[in-house]
Amino acid sequence: MVTRREFDIGLEQLQQMLVQMGERVERALADSMSALETLDSKAAKTIVAADLELNRIEERISDLGAKLIATQQPVAKDLRRILVALKISSDLERMGDLSVDIAKVVLRLEGQQLMKPLHDLPQMALIVRTMIVESIQSYIDENIDLAYKMAKDDDQVDALYSQILREIFSITADNPKTVGQAIHLSFVGRYIERIADHATNIGESVVFLVLGERPDLNQ
Repeated sequence: MVTRREFDIGLEQLQQMLVQMGERVERALADSMSALETLDSKAAKTIVAADLELNRIEERISDLGAKLIATQQPVAKDLRRILVALKISSDLERMGDLSVDIAKVVLRLEGQQLMKPLHDLPQMALIVRTMIVESIQSYIDENIDLAYKMAKDDDQVDALYSQILREIFSITADNPKTVGQAIHLSFVGRYIERIADHATNIGESVVFLVLGERPDLNQ
């Protein structure tokens, strides 16, 4: 049985690793979008390779969470803290995978020219990067107001995604040769939209941590 002090240290370590994961995910999304805007395949390959470290951090969080549960047998909010940490790490890992998916689109478009200057996709990604940062901040501060803000931000992302799809497929109607690239760019929009959903999931986890109930912020 670990002491309460050791347990608190373990919880702090979980939090620190989640912050580290959040920073890596936010940077991966930023870098993948930068690579897309310039179709920089070298940068894209770096993003793909860096995902391994994110996976390793998630594994360390899983191992530490399991150890704390087994040795301390926590209840009530202490147990929720660990369960929420495990859930958030899973969401962050998936967000990292989706950023890698964007980088892989860059590799598939290697040698091409973009069918249009990218404006809405980077704007969409910028909102989502803020969501990543704020979702982790809401967890650190146990700030449910910031957690609930994820739902409003997600609505904004969804609206931009719909607008992007309309514009992309309007271009393909005038120029059928762009269909292949249009599909890839629509995938990028979908990946960004899914990252926003995972950030919203983190908001739900924070509300669960604080109030003991899980709202549906992805309506």
